Amino acid sequence: MNYHLNDLPERTSKPREQGFTMVMDKGLSIRETEDFLEVGAEYADIVKLGWATSYVTPNLKRKLEVYKAAGVPVYFGGTLFEAFIIRNQFDDYRRLLSEFGLEYAEVSDGSLDLNHDRKLEYIRTLSQDVQVLSEVGSKDAEKIIPPYKWISQMQTELEAGAIKVIGEAREAGNVGLFRSTGEVRSGLVEEILTKVPVEKILWEAPQKAQQVWFIKLLGANVNLGNIAPNEIVSLETIRLGLRGDTFTHFLDMDNVDEVFKPAKPTGKPGTSMPRG
Repeated sequence: MNYHLNDLPERTSKPREQGFTMVMDKGLSIRETEDFLEVGAEYADIVKLGWATSYVTPNLKRKLEVYKAAGVPVYFGGTLFEAFIIRNQFDDYRRLLSEFGLEYAEVSDGSLDLNHDRKLEYIRTLSQDVQVLSEVGSKDAEKIIPPYKWISQMQTELEAGAIKVIGEAREAGNVGLFRSTGEVRSGLVEEILTKVPVEKILWEAPQKAQQVWFIKLLGANVNLGNIAPNEIVSLETIRLGLRGDTFTHFLDMDNVDEVFKPAKPTGKPGTSMPRG
């Protein structure tokens, strides 16, 4: 850091199990990738090339080399996995991962109806070659999955070999874990946390309000994903309580000078507050 501040939450360091940040690259150019890594490599634990953008990305191998040189691993989005599966090209997908030297893969079923036992087999097979991130939840806003099924799927996918399970939200943050308005399905999240270890869950949270919600609930070292490249520094300040949204969250307000504490309401119950 550039200077010292007291009483900041302790952040884990890379490589980390908790406090993991997954960035979504939706089609950065090589120059944009270099610019992003100049400021973001320290905070990005992994980068996802969103959905199937890798299929149409120019100079893909060169771009992957730029990420590798910065020490930031990359994986192809789960929709690409599904595009191969629905075309009966699983072996081709495995060869693709090898050809591009990828160490991670995402297994998802957000765009197609995939038998869960079959999904577990894909996870088991791929985990022999790479580290697997498995995504739970549908991209269909009309498809509401009950909490017990989220929990069951997360547990069995971890048992099958996934290193982390991803809570689906899409790049907009308006499905899966969230309502169409972007509001967190808090009951769902809290129920998941009763059964699934927090360090094993990567919550997709592309919107700032969603990031703030998870940080206030689970602390600075919650795993968050689908972060835009130009927002990774912003997210780090939110994690550290250095943006207005979490400014006092990590402070012991009992030790804060009285002059800086919020004024207490002076009106009595049932009376109107004085107008200023």
